[in-house]
Amino acid sequence: MQWFARKTRKDIWDEAIAWPLGDIEAAARIRAICDAAAQSAAGSARNDKSESARYERAAKVAMEIAMKISDSLMRDDAVHRIVDLCMTANDLKTAQILFRAIHASWIREEAQRDHPTLLQ
Repeated sequence: MQWFARKTRKDIWDEAIAWPLGDIEAAARIRAICDAAAQSAAGSARNDKSESARYERAAKVAMEIAMKISDSLMRDDAVHRIVDLCMTANDLKTAQILFRAIHASWIREEAQRDHPTLLQ
């Protein structure tokens, strides 16, 4: 019976992207991905394998989109959101790498204030 068949959950980061994507749309998509993946990141911090895989897919797609943003401030803000997601998942190594990619001083300072462990 197909009526009762369990459908797989379709995540926002698994949806196809219609390129070219403008900077504003890309930043909005990254914001939506990070918001949707926050619960998976928390599950990843608790060593939940399925949630960890969802977090990793979400972070990877968000990083790919962020690389294509041409406006530097929008890109830095998007990367800051991804850093927050990584810190929620206790993925310090990725967060530190992404933190170094932020060029705007005020966004860097905000990230340092939010996550002091990034400087270790």
